[in-house]
Amino acid sequence: MPDRPWVMAMRWHDLLFAHWPVDPAVLRPLIPASLQIDTYDGQAWIGVVPFRMTGVRPRFVPSLPGLSAFAEINVRTYVTMEEKPGVWFFSLDAANRLAVRAARLSYHLPYYFAQIAVQEKNGRIEYESTRRHTADGEAHFVATYAPIGEPYHATPGTIDHWLVERYCLYSADGHGRVYRGDIHHQPWPLQPAEADIRSNTMTGPPGISLPPVAPLLHFARRLHVVAWKLQFVDSG
Repeated sequence: MPDRPWVMAMRWHDLLFAHWPVDPAVLRPLIPASLQIDTYDGQAWIGVVPFRMTGVRPRFVPSLPGLSAFAEINVRTYVTMEEKPGVWFFSLDAANRLAVRAARLSYHLPYYFAQIAVQEKNGRIEYESTRRHTADGEAHFVATYAPIGEPYHATPGTIDHWLVERYCLYSADGHGRVYRGDIHHQPWPLQPAEADIRSNTMTGPPGISLPPVAPLLHFARRLHVVAWKLQFVDSG
């Protein structure tokens, strides 16, 4: 962990990790050159990850009703810089306008406001997201998903571990300067999952076509997370 205080805390709930393999060459023009695109057995991977958050708050500030709990869905791939593997986000849609504005300013992340409905019925998560900020393209996701096995911690070297056990994000500002934001949490409590994805146009705006194959699916029920301020790592 960084040797400085964390600045944000949050809890993540009912995550679906849906991943598809893609050619790294498709992603290369979309990611700063200083970031190495990670591959597993020669394939890059695109993740679409719906979930909801609670307890979102700055350090020393209590959670605030109406501001600290909201749903989110992100589109991501995996990169490395200075031998530190992390996550690169193509988009993050959230059902909280203030969080969208704050994350765009403080983390240089491509956040968008979306209308998101999430509920649990008979042990299954029903999730629907529609982007309302459509200047950069429309994005829609509708799915029902659920865990279908017992929780486990992924074994190092497996694709499960490679996809999820990453403890930083990378982002870039409008001038192409690259930053790293560290996070910390316990190992992911993964479960095998099933999902009925009825609509998914989340990768359309960045121009990424998903292959016509079934996604690799994982579920995670709950995780406590802390995050640090961005650190500048490259001038672009």
